[in-house]
Amino acid sequence: MEGEAGAQARMWLEQNWDPDRPLLEWRGMLADSGWGCPTWPVGLYGRGLSAGDAALVASAFTEVGAVGPAAGSGMGLAAPTILEHAAPELQRRLLRPILTGEEKWCQLFSEPGNGSDLAGLTTTAVRDGDEWVVNGQKVWTTGARHAAFGMLLARTDWDVPKHWGITYFAFPMDQPGVEVRPLRQMNGHASFNEVFLTDARVPAGNVIGAVNGGWAVALTTLAHERGLGIQRLAPVPAGSAGRTVAEAAEEASEYFRTYVWYPQRAGRPDLVRPQAQSTGAGADPVRRQAVADIEIRERTARWNVERARAARARGGQPGPEGSLAKLTGTDIARRSAAVHAAMAGPSAMLSGPDSPRDGIIAEIIVSVPAGSIAGGTDEIQHNILAERMLGLPKEPVVDTDVPFRSVRTNVARG
Repeated sequence: MEGEAGAQARMWLEQNWDPDRPLLEWRGMLADSGWGCPTWPVGLYGRGLSAGDAALVASAFTEVGAVGPAAGSGMGLAAPTILEHAAPELQRRLLRPILTGEEKWCQLFSEPGNGSDLAGLTTTAVRDGDEWVVNGQKVWTTGARHAAFGMLLARTDWDVPKHWGITYFAFPMDQPGVEVRPLRQMNGHASFNEVFLTDARVPAGNVIGAVNGGWAVALTTLAHERGLGIQRLAPVPAGSAGRTVAEAAEEASEYFRTYVWYPQRAGRPDLVRPQAQSTGAGADPVRRQAVADIEIRERTARWNVERARAARARGGQPGPEGSLAKLTGTDIARRSAAVHAAMAGPSAMLSGPDSPRDGIIAEIIVSVPAGSIAGGTDEIQHNILAERMLGLPKEPVVDTDVPFRSVRTNVARG
């Protein structure tokens, strides 16, 4: 019956939601009941509901003002990957603390020696009894300083083509041999880290998917990273009060502090029209046309997002539409930054309280380039769309059908 899931969730919340519970106790109840992640399978802290029913459940949480699962890459990236690829025992072990927020995750994918060619990674994992020994370096790792686990891609076979010698691990971060160094960005923030792995160890039971089958697992993570996100329950409901909400708000504040500059990375198209009005640029027909162009692109992008969300609600999985959303986002960001710079003039280079928008315009200009790199460069996204959506021939490559050991790289062989 339509709305039955929402009604059941509302009934459960009316019986169990207490805004003065400790946050961890409440999240444990969400895990045990399955209402925190209703699309997860029964027996794995979910209720096996469709995405459409999950939206009704989310509405019930919003109406009641109840706290949802923890935010972060654990919920958004690791959990859907674990659900699709991990062995049952590993799923049971890893998923609950992700939902409750007891264990944070980070992404150990990118490396300084292979750029956008993720499959060219050279961090190695060598089997040693019941463990794997890992050596290498990762970069652009958000949240590495606080993560319990990393989604690690490492090379486990150098004598097969590059895509076939990679294994995906749930990697314990709190151990000797793991060194995390913050990276200072040109906008003054230090959201990312480089991670050095020296004889670090990961249990053999922490392999997600098959040994040497990590590329397929990584594609699932990347699809969710580039896509629209799966978490429908906001961790902190607006307008609610109580101990549970206060603890969730503190947790969320700590998490989102890392991403405080991300609105500027997106170009702040929301500020384009107010800036045009406050600076008088709207009276210039050329500038006015540029502002309108951004508004048109923004609305089109939002409609495409809603269309993809509707497809997800019907049971579809993230796919190339995530690349389309990312490309349109970076295009809008660049156009917005250019308009902001033109309207502010030379003052756009100033930062601090006496500069345009208290330094936000300057931060936009130096933050926007990151969007075309993070989560796969624009060039990579163009290739994905060309090949998977338009059916165009693949880009010529020379290193995908030979043993990776024989491929020239700028780092040492395993």
